[in-house]
Amino acid sequence: MNSDPVTNTEAAWVVGLLQAGDSFYPTGSYAHSFGLEGLVQAGVVHDRATLKAFFELSTLPALRQTDLPLAAHAWRAMGEGDWEKVGELCILSSALKTSREARMASENIGRQRTELMATLHGHPLALEFTRLAAERGWPYSPPVAAALEGRVLGAPLGAVLGGVYYAAVASLLSAAMKLLRLGQNASQSLLTETLAQAPAIITAAEAVPMEDIGWFNPWLDIAAARHETADSRMFIS
Repeated sequence: MNSDPVTNTEAAWVVGLLQAGDSFYPTGSYAHSFGLEGLVQAGVVHDRATLKAFFELSTLPALRQTDLPLAAHAWRAMGEGDWEKVGELCILSSALKTSREARMASENIGRQRTELMATLHGHPLALEFTRLAAERGWPYSPPVAAALEGRVLGAPLGAVLGGVYYAAVASLLSAAMKLLRLGQNASQSLLTETLAQAPAIITAAEAVPMEDIGWFNPWLDIAAARHETADSRMFIS
């Protein structure tokens, strides 16, 4: 009987992506609401209906035009060994965060995800990325880190983008449950409705050219900036 370990099987990358996207995975994302707390403080988001509007008007468009295309381009660039493009995507990812807190949150989460991948798997690709990022001063980016995780685990692009989509939505809903009178059933029903849109959004995101990456929503950006000087808060951002 062959006792050699099996690698790059579907089960291997599925459980790997589940691990990387789980709240138990220590990326620090649980400490951030990514502007949602600021919108709650401003009274813009105050119940399930307004939370749903926030997802539809801000979260999902931002995923379609920013995080998912960034991850898709990074996944492809890593497959081709195009480190110059990977670096450009890291810089672009940081530049698209307009508030200081959002940039810092993105940097910290991206760094933690990247360093965990290098430490836990010791994969040459992850080690090379961390070396180049330190050498060239690239900002760390959660979407680029997700692409790196996918490449290290041998996951296809669609699965990587599905993981990015789910983690973003689930993280915001987890934060919303702490900020609003929102029960688990209401959260799960909203999660189900939002996940139903994932296939169309992911398909659209895969086709976004690099020059069209980006999404501007002053509604969220202003709330995130105001959050920095709030008298009290539950989340870092």
